[in-house]
Amino acid sequence: MSELVIKDLHVSIEGKEILKGLNLTIRQGEVHAIMGPNGTGKSTLAYTLMGHPSYAVTGGEVWFKDQNLLELAPDERSRAGIFLAFQYPVSIPGVTVANFLRTAINARRRAINPEDKGVPIPEFRKMLKEKMELLKMDSVFAGRYLNDGFSGGEKKRAEILQMAALKPEIAILDETDSGLDIDALRIVSEGVNALSGPEMGVLVITHYQRLLNYIKPQFVHIMMGGRIVESGGPELALHLEESGYDWVREKYEEPAA
Repeated sequence: MSELVIKDLHVSIEGKEILKGLNLTIRQGEVHAIMGPNGTGKSTLAYTLMGHPSYAVTGGEVWFKDQNLLELAPDERSRAGIFLAFQYPVSIPGVTVANFLRTAINARRRAINPEDKGVPIPEFRKMLKEKMELLKMDSVFAGRYLNDGFSGGEKKRAEILQMAALKPEIAILDETDSGLDIDALRIVSEGVNALSGPEMGVLVITHYQRLLNYIKPQFVHIMMGGRIVESGGPELALHLEESGYDWVREKYEEPAA
């Protein structure tokens, strides 16, 4: 069983320290949720784990499958089995969803075997059809340019389709509920739930309990001041919904913004 182990992680952006000694372990088959106020470092954690160049790691370690993840390039992290669903996915006009996915899958195959000829088109079409049916997506979606003119809900569904095709061992969802109405939220959550299982660990980053009404975490963590300060079960998210973050600020002497 693969596990992502984060030890005493310190991260700065333009000289300002954002993560200040974060510790977390996520295993395949587990669903974790991280909640916290704006500016506490939730998205910084997501981007750091995928190797965004603007985020400077100044201390700590991240281990995945006996590799120091911090020494790998972003594409190597992806091929190792890490996936990030962006809060704000970018548009790529001229590149269809299907071509993007096939290119990504072939890049992974060739990284393992440089002589690989790529996934045969009939096999790819069959796989894509199965994944889109699982996610209740219309087949015409595959022929559209990636995120070009997509609604917020369509962009997030395209991210989940990528996750379905790439089959990561650890998936990070950075505020997937951002900008979604209740119907789009339900559809995206159903897709995540359909893909979750013993082969994939999930880290959900969110502000709100409403997402966790659909994606059920076993573990809930609260970030404050660049660290995880509280951990518990689903009841912790419900307590935040009822009481807000003031009690966390008081307990850890973090002043309200």
